[in-house]
Amino acid sequence: MSTLDHLDDKGRQDQYEGGAGHKSIGNHSPSDGNSQLHPELTPAEEKALKVVYRKLDCYLLSSVTIIYWLNFLDRANIGNARAAGMQAQLGLTNYQYSICLTLTYIAFLLTEFPLVMLGKKYGFNILLPATCVAWGLVCTFQGFVHNYAGLAIARVFLGAAEGAILPGSVAYLSEFYRRRDLGFRTAFFFGAIALAGAFSGLLAAAIINLDGTGGKAGWRWIFYIEGAMTVAIGGIFLFVLPRNIASTRYLSEEQKELLGKAMRYDGAGRVEDEGFSWAGVKSALKAPQAWFMTLIFFPAGATLFAIAYFAPTVVQGLGYKGTDIQLMSVPPYASAFACSVATSYVSDRVKMRGPFVAFWATIAMVGYAIWLGTTKTSVLYGALVLQVTGIYAIAGLFGAWNANNLAPSYKRSTGIVMGFVSTNLGGILSTWLFPTTERPRYIRGTSTLLGLTVAMIALILTNSLWLWNENRRKRKAADQGHSDEHFGIGDRKISFKYMI
Repeated sequence: MSTLDHLDDKGRQDQYEGGAGHKSIGNHSPSDGNSQLHPELTPAEEKALKVVYRKLDCYLLSSVTIIYWLNFLDRANIGNARAAGMQAQLGLTNYQYSICLTLTYIAFLLTEFPLVMLGKKYGFNILLPATCVAWGLVCTFQGFVHNYAGLAIARVFLGAAEGAILPGSVAYLSEFYRRRDLGFRTAFFFGAIALAGAFSGLLAAAIINLDGTGGKAGWRWIFYIEGAMTVAIGGIFLFVLPRNIASTRYLSEEQKELLGKAMRYDGAGRVEDEGFSWAGVKSALKAPQAWFMTLIFFPAGATLFAIAYFAPTVVQGLGYKGTDIQLMSVPPYASAFACSVATSYVSDRVKMRGPFVAFWATIAMVGYAIWLGTTKTSVLYGALVLQVTGIYAIAGLFGAWNANNLAPSYKRSTGIVMGFVSTNLGGILSTWLFPTTERPRYIRGTSTLLGLTVAMIALILTNSLWLWNENRRKRKAADQGHSDEHFGIGDRKISFKYMI
């Protein structure tokens, strides 16, 4: 039986809250107190933990990444279908097309929180693949719609099925990876967005060649094939994902012990049998860092989903036709994926988030500014590459940064949901920014995204400053001999160091 099973109530509370398990932290001298406040694994344990994480990366991370890759592929492929003639064949106006996209996000907002709480109660290992099968079916049936009403209804059901995927996946991964190791992993996870964007263009370019097969238009085959693929893969993952550390079949008992210890030391640990906590939900609503991130996620969502839905439309406006529209949307996403992985690796190594997200947000801002300042097609395409790279390179870091600075578990899950609700509100705005009547420059949409990016940079710097000040305040309190009880539980404890 593992050590976790022998913890008494106090030990379970320490694990849950992310504490180091010391009852008298504030009684140590300043020189000794630092090691007690932030205990570390031994070099041998760190080496062994790398083996554990390689296993998790191979089985757990890759599975969650594939699920989210399918999610983004099935949500954004409507942009490829639009470029392949869907809007014209269904007789949709620009207004009706935007309404269909907006309905997706409204359904998202209504199901996000309840689905995540269900995942916390019954296990994300069941929720994520089950919803994957559900939205795969909806995506498939999108290929059978023949009018505006049919597409609108399909998008409502698609949004309802997908509501939990993003916050649920981040919350799920945060229960297995330390905060310092989460950024690089979420880079691969959110890199699925970039890969989905690139692959969607390649796949759509191939699929539309089926135009006329079985008497069906090429854009319908995009939904048929991609939706059916999602259903099949989601069904497989129902039998693959572990509920928690203790149920991870490919880890030995010693490896489970080590991972649990690492999570407790890091302040990201959780109690395996934790029940629902309204106190955790309320504490997230009172946390300044949760609200800073919620505000940041709105412009991030607007810029991210504007690119996801309208990149093929923007490329089409530059004069590309046919399969070239799909193929020319690939390079920006490929650049974004490479930069995302590299940035998150360095971010994890130096244990910082704010400076990196501020840098890439600035790159995106430059891309929007260049777009507004030129009419040359080659320069406009280069500006598009900067926009996509800048926004997608930091998508993973935003998710990790939010999860890194919230504890205990239900507080973290609630904060994650808050952030992604805000993301979807930004997504609603994005659906109205790029009507085809404004091609090729899209001045209104680009100007809006430029302003949102500037606001996002200001919020990133504000959040970084607040976190830095809180860490300074905790260090000062520790030096004065205060204990964790003077501050509170979870991330409010002196022993919890915020990641700036």
